Amino acid sequence: MTLIAICDDEPAIRKTLAEILQDEHHDVTAVESGEELLGLLRSGEKRVDAIFLDIWLPGIDGVETLTQLKADGFDAPVIMISGHATLESAVKATRLGAFDFLEKPLNLDRVVISLNNALRQTKLDKRLNRLVNRLPKTQMIGDSTLIQQLKADIQLAAEAPARVLILGESGSGKELAARSIHELSPRRDEPFVEMNCAAIPEELIESELFGHVKGSFTGAIENRQGKFEEADRGTLFLDEIGDMSLQTQAKVLRVLQEQRFQRIGSNRTIAVDVRVIAATNKDLEQEIQAGRFRKDLFYRLNVIPITIPPLRERLSDLGPLCRHFAAEFAASYGRPALHFTPSAIEALTGYAWPGNVRELRNIVERLMIMCRKPEVTSADLPQATTGHTVLDPVFPEFSSLKDARDAFERSYIMAQLDRFDGNVTKTAEALQLERSHLHRKLKQLGIKDLDT
Repeated sequence: MTLIAICDDEPAIRKTLAEILQDEHHDVTAVESGEELLGLLRSGEKRVDAIFLDIWLPGIDGVETLTQLKADGFDAPVIMISGHATLESAVKATRLGAFDFLEKPLNLDRVVISLNNALRQTKLDKRLNRLVNRLPKTQMIGDSTLIQQLKADIQLAAEAPARVLILGESGSGKELAARSIHELSPRRDEPFVEMNCAAIPEELIESELFGHVKGSFTGAIENRQGKFEEADRGTLFLDEIGDMSLQTQAKVLRVLQEQRFQRIGSNRTIAVDVRVIAATNKDLEQEIQAGRFRKDLFYRLNVIPITIPPLRERLSDLGPLCRHFAAEFAASYGRPALHFTPSAIEALTGYAWPGNVRELRNIVERLMIMCRKPEVTSADLPQATTGHTVLDPVFPEFSSLKDARDAFERSYIMAQLDRFDGNVTKTAEALQLERSHLHRKLKQLGIKDLDT
């Protein structure tokens, strides 16, 4: 339910407005001075969604109150009300960011329409900002067993309000998983705010997280919201949290515990409702042993752990991923989508993919730019990928095609088994074979089956 603040020195106006708004199913809090309104908002105890503010007030007037609200970074819409306002004061209030201006005596219908318009516009503005910064697509691509399990884990995590810790190698899709959790959660219509902890200098990271007030340090030329404040009611994604300093870790831990903080240089406490999703490519338990990560923060974050499998462990997804990226870049470059031949996909399965899905995406984009034919064959692939392929056997003379084929299959399957440390299930998935079929093939080719 939305909370509306009323600031007017006339008790009758406060009572009338409160009754109108409560009939429209809003919560209401009423104060009689600008100082009292500023104190309420600066305390952070209540999250106000809109404000009715009288121009003529004892102490600081409504225009000065509005000025201070904007300086503090409050973005709730403000509807000015007055029975004695001049055109000059109305224009000044509008320039300061007031959403609307109502004259007394107040008209019930006009009050309701103005408030509904203000709330609707604010919601649309926030949604537009989220859409502008949103990835084009957030679906997880692939049909392998590992990716299907990951999708199921993401769905379960999305339904719960608990914190999530996403583990995985660089480029494996941790951010995509975080966005998917948010978009499947009850917070999907609220902000998704991300911050890469490894990309921000240590001296600036607290300002990025918690915000600052003007003059709090050199270069702080205006008040600024931090990521926690931007993500209020939504989700904050802290990527590469393993690179955060111990000092900052302690402050993040406190915010997770209390859901409140202060901007740098301010003594005003801000209360927030934020779901935190963290991610790292580091082994945090090893980081704890080395004294580089706080054990208590790890336990706070690791409520729902999710591990993203590296691309080399789900090679059967290479085909769908290539098709997906080819279609994506075809739309971006205004060209027909490239078609990856079976020989190209087969060659790509022999590469270790140290850069994971991000590396594959970059290669597909490079091919879209450089390849001047509609089909991509193994000969068109970058040397870096084919140079590491396992598909490079040199066969001697064979008495028949069957003998040559058996020798090739034996060499190829043994190389795949070696890649997956003898795991028949993972090898069968990479070969796109049923597990029972692979067992028969191993027996047929005289390869020792480690699962038996």
